[in-house]
Amino acid sequence: MRNTTASRVLVGLAAGAVLALAAPLAASAHVTATPNQAEAGSWTYVTFRVPNESTTASTVKLEIHLPADTPFTSVSYQPTAGWTGAAAKTALPKPVKVEGNTISEATTEVTFTADAGGVAPGQFQTFTLSLGPVPDTGRIVIPATQTYSDGKVVEWAATPEQAAKDDTLEPAPVVWVNDAPPADHHGGATATAAPAASAQTPADAQGGLALGLSIAALVVAAGGALLGGFALGRRKKADA
Repeated sequence: MRNTTASRVLVGLAAGAVLALAAPLAASAHVTATPNQAEAGSWTYVTFRVPNESTTASTVKLEIHLPADTPFTSVSYQPTAGWTGAAAKTALPKPVKVEGNTISEATTEVTFTADAGGVAPGQFQTFTLSLGPVPDTGRIVIPATQTYSDGKVVEWAATPEQAAKDDTLEPAPVVWVNDAPPADHHGGATATAAPAASAQTPADAQGGLALGLSIAALVVAAGGALLGGFALGRRKKADA
């Protein structure tokens, strides 16, 4: 009976450790862009991180929808090995003036299509755009459409307000310009923008380090709990 009780304790501890480790990973499984802030009038790189949330299918296409009301007049994409990229220009609903020039069309969609397998389960892929000049606005919501090999389509399109009211919605990446990003916003697959010379901000690096240290601490704690459980079981057996 004592051995059975000890076994149940160990199973419970192991299950708890798995859930604790999975929680921070699941919470970050959104399409995001890095960094998530940019200065009005600047040119910037925006890197979209696309995780595969399926256990059986691969991600085979990503469509990035750029705004038409506050358009970027210069859009280019970095080639990604194993993927074919394409940028599409469309007529704007209303011409806009950018740096003294009247713009009537702009690139509003960039599509990446996998040449072969795509992003397999348990993997992620990054796609980088060069955008500019950054519109003088509060924020720029950049919806993304993720398509899987089994036909499933996920629309990452919810604004920060919509995602805050309904956490079942998929948040869109957001680039914050004049507005300050909320402390708990999802946009952080989700979108980040910084001066083109910077690939990663100190805050991004610190966030990744903090997550890594948290996971390591959980692993150590779970290991200690399991060893303690084993020792307790053996001691009870010896006492019996």
